[in-house]
Amino acid sequence: MNESIGYIIGGGLKEGFNIRLTVRADAVQEGSFMVCDNGRYRYYGLVTDLQLGATDPRFADEKTDRLQPAIQQKLLGKTLYTTLAMYPTLLMDRGPELGTTARHDWEQRVERGEESPGPKPVKTVPAHHAEVRQADESDVAEIFGGTFIVGHTIEQGYPVRLDLARFIKRSSGIFGATGTGKSFLTRMVLAGLMQEDVAAALVFDMHNEYAFDDLDSDKGTAVRGLKSLFGQKVQVAALGRGAMVRGNTPDFTLELGLSDFQTSDVMLLSEALNLTDTAAVTLNALERDFGRDWFAKFMKLEPGAVETDPESGRTFPAPNSVAAWARSNNVHEKAAEALHRKLSLVADKPYVVETPAGDPVLAIVDKLENGRHVILGFGEYESDLDYLLVSNILTRKIRQHWVKKTERHKTMGEAAPRPLMIAIEEAHKLLNPHLAGQTAFGLIARELRKYFVTLLVVDQRPSGIDDEIMSQLGTRITGWLGDEDDIRAVLTGLAGREQLRGMLARLQEKEEVLLLGWGVKMPIPIRSRRYDEKFWAEMKGRKAAPQFKKEDNRANLKALNDDLFG
Repeated sequence: MNESIGYIIGGGLKEGFNIRLTVRADAVQEGSFMVCDNGRYRYYGLVTDLQLGATDPRFADEKTDRLQPAIQQKLLGKTLYTTLAMYPTLLMDRGPELGTTARHDWEQRVERGEESPGPKPVKTVPAHHAEVRQADESDVAEIFGGTFIVGHTIEQGYPVRLDLARFIKRSSGIFGATGTGKSFLTRMVLAGLMQEDVAAALVFDMHNEYAFDDLDSDKGTAVRGLKSLFGQKVQVAALGRGAMVRGNTPDFTLELGLSDFQTSDVMLLSEALNLTDTAAVTLNALERDFGRDWFAKFMKLEPGAVETDPESGRTFPAPNSVAAWARSNNVHEKAAEALHRKLSLVADKPYVVETPAGDPVLAIVDKLENGRHVILGFGEYESDLDYLLVSNILTRKIRQHWVKKTERHKTMGEAAPRPLMIAIEEAHKLLNPHLAGQTAFGLIARELRKYFVTLLVVDQRPSGIDDEIMSQLGTRITGWLGDEDDIRAVLTGLAGREQLRGMLARLQEKEEVLLLGWGVKMPIPIRSRRYDEKFWAEMKGRKAAPQFKKEDNRANLKALNDDLFG
């Protein structure tokens, strides 16, 4: 157990505890994990501020270098001192005094599950002058007792583990300004998920970064792709027959059929296609007239086709023209022709065909349900139009499959579907306030794993994501963010936002991240694990980090007693 670094001199639940340091000011940093033992309770918290103080301001204003060294040392720590603010996050109830009747009764209640020692939210405060120490390795393991090491505490370097089985139970997010290492963090988390096999992963790889080996542009060194790490366990898909991903041949290719499109899918592309307000009216008429095959039949109509009356010489729309269809369905002719022209941008995509070679959804689902993970590389199709179009249609249809399988599980007793995590980059393009209510992704984020499907959203502009969606994200792993709106967005829906705000703004780029949210018991800044040769070797060895957890309440009680009384 670490030695005391100070004692409590004031504070409260809302503003935090004030601690008078008995060590040098530079021995403690913002974000340090602190522990305070007082009576039957153990308090856990984070350092959110350090301040210099003086009992007599004259000694603070005047330099002490003219005084004798012995007197200088007397002043430092006595007349001149440092205080820190500790934001209390969790409390552990260590029970009444050992050997008492109250202790025995308490232990019985814990064993029966009627009472929990914790850790739990802080609802009381320690006494004045209660000693405070920095957390040791067992404290860190007690609170962050997962199996996958995501990083280490900044000062002592103790491993911080993430419980990936809990992590995938709600949608999560990885955030950070451009250049802060989001893609490395995402690769690392996905690698852990694939290693422990707690869920199937479907990755929409917009920039072709995750599947095959890449190059670190800053260091000029090779970066292993997930395909290299896990072999056939990771299947790479590409768009269009004969497509490549960064010069590599994918495991399979996908084509979208015109019948896969719903009119709602097109409305999501309003901005990318520059659709007018009248487009919705035209699309509704198309669906009403042609049904499920509306897209294919609309594309077969000829824009601008006319015929001439031989007697009068007057022209009129040809029977197979867009204008003729518009007239027969009471739709504005110019609006119909404008929509036809804009939709041709979609229909002409090489990966959009009238009759695809196979069912793209079944191709993906078959692999996800049979122990594989799928990374869809967009290859040369890196525009917003391609990304919005493909990711939404595939996700909508894959979600429908998981919904049906979940319903059969609940009503007919069939096996539950394999948990699925869908990773999306540039998430603000799919989950902004305008689109969040319309995309399949917005629906998944709000469902809280009702159908065994969650999201992993990756973005450098979290302020562009709908606030309601942000509040539903469980675990959040965030690097440095410089924009105040982005910081506010990442902290949406979390307790202690004001205390964490400064901590987030002062993270070291590409080195430190803040781990917070539902998936961890308390927030903590950590030094991120490196996505390097050591990490790759561990992943190739399929050896998970040892899990630190109490097997049951009896073991929990024994650990508490050993800690308290040796």
